[in-house]
Amino acid sequence: MKKNKEKIHQILVKAKEYLWITIAVAIITFALEYFFFPNLIASGGISGLALVLNSVFNIEPSILILGFNIILFALAFLLVGGSFGGRSIYASVLLAVFMWITEKLLSPRAITENLFLASIFGSLIIALGTAIVFNQGSSTGGTSIIAKIINKYFHIPIGQGLLLTDCTVTILAMYVFGVELGLFGLLSAIVVGILVDKFIAGFNPVKQVFIITSKEKLVVDFIMKDINRGCTILAGKGGFTGGDTSIVYTVLTSRQFITLKNFIKENNPDAFITVTESTEALGQGFTEH
Repeated sequence: MKKNKEKIHQILVKAKEYLWITIAVAIITFALEYFFFPNLIASGGISGLALVLNSVFNIEPSILILGFNIILFALAFLLVGGSFGGRSIYASVLLAVFMWITEKLLSPRAITENLFLASIFGSLIIALGTAIVFNQGSSTGGTSIIAKIINKYFHIPIGQGLLLTDCTVTILAMYVFGVELGLFGLLSAIVVGILVDKFIAGFNPVKQVFIITSKEKLVVDFIMKDINRGCTILAGKGGFTGGDTSIVYTVLTSRQFITLKNFIKENNPDAFITVTESTEALGQGFTEH
């Protein structure tokens, strides 16, 4: 009976996660189809590249996005490993499906033709949808995959890898659409990057995390190898049991913490986690002294 309840609870949790991802992808689709694409604003990423190639080859953006993500996920599994889970695959495929439905059935038109308003409000909406996706331990594929591949083979931080790919798309947009539209695309990419972090973590950029666990190696290996972050192991003793235990201390960005939280929830649910917001972190991997 207890096992059945646990299974039902796990199913409900998964269903809730996928529901939020579905809502978030719908929000992102709305911003792309009603603010960015009609105004030829290529805000970086795979969606921006799809818009540029659509203008050159007249191939529907939804088909291009799906095709790019299939190729990128295949490369990710070959070059990086299977760290891109089912939720990310679901989100990336759903984005292409929602865009295709919108393009075929709704014939979307720009809500505003004012490029500044379209850039700002489109970026605001996309950032909200993207933050929801990240909060569910997922992504919509695209440049996040490219950034992770670049990080592994060229040791360039993921944030810089994302900026590099977005700038490349912006340069292509300038060539195809003109400098002004290309700059609006760059503005949108910058605004989205800033707002996503604000939506996820408010104004607190890092989190101090203490994990009391009996599976020290499992947790430490994930932090070091998958999140690419350092940690400190402290020896502890249970006040109630008197038994020895390990305390893992690490400092993470909000996105990294979400990834770690989801991993521990699935692989070490008995672990005890405390999280403290920190306004700034200085040192390797963070802001320099």
